Amino acid sequence: MSTSEQATDAPEAPRTEGVYVYGIVPADVETAEDAVGIDESPVNTVSHGDIAALVSEISLDRQLGKPADLRAHAYLLDGTAKVAPVLPMRFGAVLTDMDAVKAELLTENADDFAEAMKELEGKAQYLLKARYVEEAILREVVGENAQARELLETIRKQPEDVTRDARITLGELVSKAIEAKREADTSIAVDALSSLTDAVKVREPTHEEDAANVAILLETERQQDLEHAVGTLGEQWDGRVEVRLLGPLAAYDFVMTRTPED
Repeated sequence: MSTSEQATDAPEAPRTEGVYVYGIVPADVETAEDAVGIDESPVNTVSHGDIAALVSEISLDRQLGKPADLRAHAYLLDGTAKVAPVLPMRFGAVLTDMDAVKAELLTENADDFAEAMKELEGKAQYLLKARYVEEAILREVVGENAQARELLETIRKQPEDVTRDARITLGELVSKAIEAKREADTSIAVDALSSLTDAVKVREPTHEEDAANVAILLETERQQDLEHAVGTLGEQWDGRVEVRLLGPLAAYDFVMTRTPED
């Protein structure tokens, strides 16, 4: 067997580099020179027709999932959402190479991506995050519930080692009361936000004292209207609930592109 035949038959070296895909954007989007993704890798675009993928190279040997990875993924997408519509990919989408990004992702899904991009044109996601002021909500619950007042009085008058059951019961009662209040206050928030758009979604609470956690898809030119509505809620809940508005963000709660293997 010749040397050339031996070289041809030799197994290919295992691939060590892949391509991480963050999201889909219009093809005319240009990445900033200092744009970086996971592991601070330079971010580029792979284009097909009117759409493109935001990508960076990544080592296939490293495990994804560190907090820094998640932050880098979100930071790039949220930054892009401020200037252009972006369809977020699920965290951890890795393809073999740039050709695979174009053939397996962009070409096969071109029509769906273009339609979704059209729906997102001029829009971004915002988050209303509202959390109860701990002392205020506890006073409210105790003030409204005779059993809670009795339990609290028992706990105050007796040694800690004999009030374990009372403390557990009081904790459960307060938790249930906050759940009921969260449901009512979330409805108030949704009603206020729905006056701006019908694209409103209630998210799961991220903290036991969350009063509302709501996503809204809105035209970015109406951000001032949204800020006014959230400000009105803040005034209504002053001293009882702390309110934050986050955004513009990528539309994670409203569109999420699928990886080719899905």
